[in-house]
Parts: sequence; structure tokens; C-alpha cells
Amino acid sequence: MPELLLDVRDVTAGYAQDIDVLRDVSLTVHAGQVSGLIGLNGAGKSTLVKTICGLLAPKAGRIDFLGESIAGIATHRLIDRGICCIPQESSLFPYLTVEENLLLPLQGRSRKYAATLDARYAQVLEIFPALAIKRRDAAGDLSGGQQKQLEFAKAWLQDPRLCLIDEPSIGLSPLLAEEVFTWIERFASAGMGVLLIDHNVRRVVKMSDRIHVLSLGRITAAGDRADFEGDLHEQVRQWLGLDF
Repeated sequence: MPELLLDVRDVTAGYAQDIDVLRDVSLTVHAGQVSGLIGLNGAGKSTLVKTICGLLAPKAGRIDFLGESIAGIATHRLIDRGICCIPQESSLFPYLTVEENLLLPLQGRSRKYAATLDARYAQVLEIFPALAIKRRDAAGDLSGGQQKQLEFAKAWLQDPRLCLIDEPSIGLSPLLAEEVFTWIERFASAGMGVLLIDHNVRRVVKMSDRIHVLSLGRITAAGDRADFEGDLHEQVRQWLGLDF
């Protein structure tokens, strides 16, 4: 069994004291694997990402990374632990250049990491050649697809153990969306653990090692890829309103 990276256990969370968006949610992410999270809009998927990242404190439950609780750790310090997030909304600074956006999250990292930065940066420009051409351009001048490339390139440069990816294909053409999923597969092949949220249910099932269904704040179904392939699991079809 691959190394357990993220262990979410019985987490309850919400934005108001008496209203819980998440209820007793449990899931795991292992090194080199993709854990898919699917559910209807409003099910609580993005809320779970915010809770893992420390933007929302859980009311109950535990969130462990590599066997240690990450509760109370400042969001901007999670990368020091090896946790990176690619949010649904842009995290880019539009008036900074591509290169400045790439390097900004690395400021203050250890000297040990700095020793490998040049090689990692060169690798990023090789993987994302469009960014190499535009590395002196303002991020806000990039196309939507190029901005998504920059989000993934920034994550790759940080060399995380765990990457949380929220709706990466939303708003993209099918061709660009497929390219995004290829990058995610590359992340997992490099040994990263990935928690993937996306509205493309079939693609999430196809590329995930384990799938979780979130409905009304609760995990209502979970299993390995084999449990969801072919005709999607009956409970997935029921909760997501899909007709195949």
C-alpha cells in the first residue's frame, strides 16, 4: 500500500455556528495516487478543500498529514509541510510576470530547497513551453488556458507531496481540459498524492484510484475505480442525477 499522506477523519465544518456544510466526512489520499471527489454543486466539495487548507476550522474531527495533525497551521505555511492547492478561482497576481508568479510562493523557503530550484525551474519551462515564451509577460495578459498552465506550473515548481485540485477543467475547451487531466496524471506519476474535484464525473472516475461521492455534506459512497467503472455506481447516479 502506498504511503498515506492525507487522512481526513469524521470532519464536520461550516461557515455558521449552527449550520454544518460538512458532516462526519472521512477520506484518504495516498502517495502516487489520485483520490477523486464528486458531487453536485453545493455538496460541500470546495468547503472540504478550504477546511483541509486551514481557511475554515473544523468543528469536529481530525485532519492529519503524514500522521500529524495540521490543525492550526497557517494556510501559507502548508507548502512548508509539502501541501499545495490549485483552487477553482485564480490564485495568480495579474500584474506580476509569469516568472514572478512562479517564484513568489518559494520566497522564504529553505536553502536546501534553493539548491534544486534552478533545475526545477528549468524543468517547469520544459513541461510548459508556452510559459517559457511568455515568462516576461504579465500573467493577466495570458489566455485562460495559459493561466491554467501557470497554476499547474506553479504547483509543480513547489514540489509538493500532496496537491489539492479544485475544478481544474471548468471553463476550458474539451481539448484544454484533457491537457489539464494529463498534467494531473503526471503529478501522480511523480509520486504526489492528488485530491481531485471536477464536474467531469467520467474523467474523474477514469483517472482516480479511489472515488468518493459527496452529497449534502456527507460521503454517501466510496470505493476503488473498479467499483465505479462501467455503469457508474447506482448511488452516484442517484445523487448526481445522471442518466446513462
